[in-house]
Amino acid sequence: MSRRYIITTMEKYLITGFSGFVSRHFCEYLERNKVNAFIKGIDVHEHDLNFDDYKYLTFDFEKIDLLSGNDIEQVLCDFQPNFILHLASYSSVAFSWKAPIISFNNNTNIFLNILEAIRKLKLDTRILSIGSSEEYGNIREGNLPLREDTPLNPTSPYAVARVSQELLSKVYVKGYGLDIVLTRSFNHIGPVQKDIFVIASFAKQLMMIKKSNSSDGNLITGDVSIIRDFSDVRDVVIAYHLLLHSGKKGEIYNVCSGKGVSLREVISTMADILNIKIKIAIDETLIRPDENKKIIGCNEKLKRSLGWNPQYTLKQSLCDTLNYWDRIL
Repeated sequence: MSRRYIITTMEKYLITGFSGFVSRHFCEYLERNKVNAFIKGIDVHEHDLNFDDYKYLTFDFEKIDLLSGNDIEQVLCDFQPNFILHLASYSSVAFSWKAPIISFNNNTNIFLNILEAIRKLKLDTRILSIGSSEEYGNIREGNLPLREDTPLNPTSPYAVARVSQELLSKVYVKGYGLDIVLTRSFNHIGPVQKDIFVIASFAKQLMMIKKSNSSDGNLITGDVSIIRDFSDVRDVVIAYHLLLHSGKKGEIYNVCSGKGVSLREVISTMADILNIKIKIAIDETLIRPDENKKIIGCNEKLKRSLGWNPQYTLKQSLCDTLNYWDRIL
């Protein structure tokens, strides 16, 4: 059954991938800043938010597969959002190597269905298209930090899908006049992230070692020499809100800390926070083909254009992530 939403005093946000951890932090950011908004969440998975905890936000949720063009068109026709925060994806690079067809088809076609629905319905809706630092691929040391004009060289099925999403955005901006702002978001971490992602996996394992009261323990990892640019998810959602409201149509923005750190350094910091000793045990199955060895971004465009600045240090992010796992284990 279709619904009509008659709301004139609230901003209306459609959030895809609503049940994920970025969406949760985005909603918490709006609530903390007393933004009156109506959130329409859609996802293939159930969410675990308690809507009664929010004073300033009104929610509606539907379990929808974005691969169904008719379903998303109906939602958009009924809700007519001011903004779409497109978070839905299979965002694991490792999964894309295991199931490249599923990863590529899902990540590309769900986005295309949204664009087509907006085009056909002629909605005045701003879309934030979330891309990835994986689009840059393996880059020579001399070309770091990565800037928005750095040539792309995707080296995984996931990265190719993200580049395709970006190219589709450009086509729909120039060819159809859609209002799309784009990101290349680097690794983001924080409380509530699932342990299929590397830092959350480390935090969970380390907290289990801590709780076991053993003198030392084995931490199962992939390649710990790789260097990544980590941002706290709470800083990331501030950037997303700024981009939805003030980003330039058709422009791409790196969302990153501008600093690189090796996974080995991250593990050492987390072990020190917990005051435990661990042994690193390399699992060869966790090492990806053609792994990007070093990814560090430049965030000057985002800072200069929108006045964004990270508020969380890496150590604070790691502490909060460990505390989250401490509570739920």
